[in-house]
Amino acid sequence: MPQLEQLPEPEEKVRWINRETTTQVAPPTQPPGTESATEWLEWVKRRKLLVAGILLALALAALAAVRLSGGGAPAAGGAPNATVPLVSVVTPGLKAVTATVTFTGTVNARYDVAMGVEGEGGRISAVLVEAGDRVRRGQVLATLDTSVLRPQVARLAASLAEARAQAELSEAEYKRALGVQASGALSAEEIERRRAASVTAAAQVEVAAAQLAEARARLYRTELRAPDDGLVLTRSAEVGQFPTPGGEPLFRLSRGNEVEVRAQLAEQDLPRVAVGQPVVVRLTGIADAFKGRVRLIGPVIDPVTRLGWMRVALEPHPQLRPGAFARGEVAVGDARRAVLPQTAVLSDSNGTYVMIVGADGKVARRSVTVVDTIPQGVVIGTGLRGDERIVATAAAFLREGEAVKVVEASGS
Repeated sequence: MPQLEQLPEPEEKVRWINRETTTQVAPPTQPPGTESATEWLEWVKRRKLLVAGILLALALAALAAVRLSGGGAPAAGGAPNATVPLVSVVTPGLKAVTATVTFTGTVNARYDVAMGVEGEGGRISAVLVEAGDRVRRGQVLATLDTSVLRPQVARLAASLAEARAQAELSEAEYKRALGVQASGALSAEEIERRRAASVTAAAQVEVAAAQLAEARARLYRTELRAPDDGLVLTRSAEVGQFPTPGGEPLFRLSRGNEVEVRAQLAEQDLPRVAVGQPVVVRLTGIADAFKGRVRLIGPVIDPVTRLGWMRVALEPHPQLRPGAFARGEVAVGDARRAVLPQTAVLSDSNGTYVMIVGADGKVARRSVTVVDTIPQGVVIGTGLRGDERIVATAAAFLREGEAVKVVEASGS
């Protein structure tokens, strides 16, 4: 037999798949800090829980998005497979509500009297009262220097006495002349001269009396007297000061000690306020409230601020100091109105509104007007009868015409 030629051996040995070599899988790398088997198992368990939590959160988010968007294909029979929102509603009814208008202002003296010097003025020689003192009508508050005026008054008083004596002498001479007129002892010319002298002397008496009265008036003006009973609000007079007529007032008095609040009201609130309505006023830092009544209402509205003014008369009280900041409420009337929670009332560019659930279970928008806010909620002026079912919370997430399930809110 012919001999087979021996083939050369391949340089590389043939490798059979899955027979001669197998792929060596490296053991999983352990994270730092897990050298022991127990720690490694704990780490794997925590990773699994973390992945499960993330998947659950994603599933819940997707479900919430589907519910809010109302998506989903209609199921068999045409019924939507989206979940119908569950909402809480309130039926407010009508409650007796006292409508009020709020305002802010300052406490002021009702009659603030400014007192200064009159006439020639002079140096202040004495100040007899302090700010906060109660004074009576005619009481002297301060005096000016009288070292010049008093001698003038004395001189003019003496001149008046002299003029009166001369007038009496001239009157007596004229009467004697009239007594001898029939006998012809005195000529007619002499009698006329004596009459003229008597008339002149009487006129001089009047001149001297007028000059004395003027000097006494100037002397009286050196005493600054209270024009009425009241309270001294401010005092700027000091001994030695030289005040001038028409300058800064030396004293400010609250005549009659009457106080009031001068407040500003919004344009829409002004027509609701009337003279005589009761008012409750509160001051910062004082727990007690002060009662008063509307005394005056301004006839005009500021075209820039759109505010009008109002004055409220208050009873005198030691805590009512002029200049204090005041807050108040005016009771403008009683009415039966619907009161809703603040979360039920919404507003947008079209105005204020609420969402109402109709008899067909669908929500509808209803425009309303808010007239006041009280501790129990928002007072509705117009737009509600009181028997409607109104969505209490989260109404902004509902679309008009959307079907909802209803649950009555607690306390409705």
